[in-house]
Amino acid sequence: MKRQNFNVVTSILTVVTGVTLFSPVVQANPESLEQSGTVTVEGSAITNPIDPENPGEVVDPGEGPSTEGALRIDYVSVLDFGRAQLTDTNRTFPALAQQFLGETGPRGSFIQITDQRAVSTGWTLQVKQNHQFRNTVIQETSEQELSGAVLSLDKGWANSSGNSGSPTVTRETIALNSIGTAYELATATAGNGRGVWTIAFGASETNSNNLDSTLSPAMDAVGNPVMDEFSGKQAYHNSAISLTIPTATKIHPVQYATELTWILAELP
Repeated sequence: MKRQNFNVVTSILTVVTGVTLFSPVVQANPESLEQSGTVTVEGSAITNPIDPENPGEVVDPGEGPSTEGALRIDYVSVLDFGRAQLTDTNRTFPALAQQFLGETGPRGSFIQITDQRAVSTGWTLQVKQNHQFRNTVIQETSEQELSGAVLSLDKGWANSSGNSGSPTVTRETIALNSIGTAYELATATAGNGRGVWTIAFGASETNSNNLDSTLSPAMDAVGNPVMDEFSGKQAYHNSAISLTIPTATKIHPVQYATELTWILAELP
């Protein structure tokens, strides 16, 4: 696809992100979690997803959104906040960590980019939130949206098994305060960011890059491990990605969803 105001090749993905909020209930059995997302893909072959912490290893995160071309997005983690307990005081909810089939452990959510252009002019990666978290089934129209809720991305870092220079990843917390505004996540200057790169938010305690761990085991209300339905393993929270809801915002015990658009554009 082409974004007209830039006149450059641009890959655009739109992904559904959700959180289910509920009042505290004591449950004897572990809960299972589901991840879902929708995206329109126009296509050519893509590079298989790699482990963001061990980029020489191919991994299986399941099907995920991707784009095509010599400069493309190979994979984007679907952000999922699972089932979050409602409280009056703590209204910051961490996302669930990325899970994989096989022996690979949980990781921070990540985006994988491939640049195979003959001449690399550089690229930028941005994200925007298309609308507020909402549930249109709620009867009271004024309460359908989580007014003032802010999705934040933190602890971003880049990794690759190649020899190209690294893209520059935004180090500050990226708070999506303005709906519809694109926020820059990473930039590769001319000649850099070539080959296959991952941009991850957060890391596990087993990472070899001396990064602080942002993952913690997910437990239910009575202390049982929450299981991830896709991988069959214990689910983990990732504090590097969070959703904060103001105390004044009315919350119903239902599922809320938003849409994120990921934009990969080649620099002129």
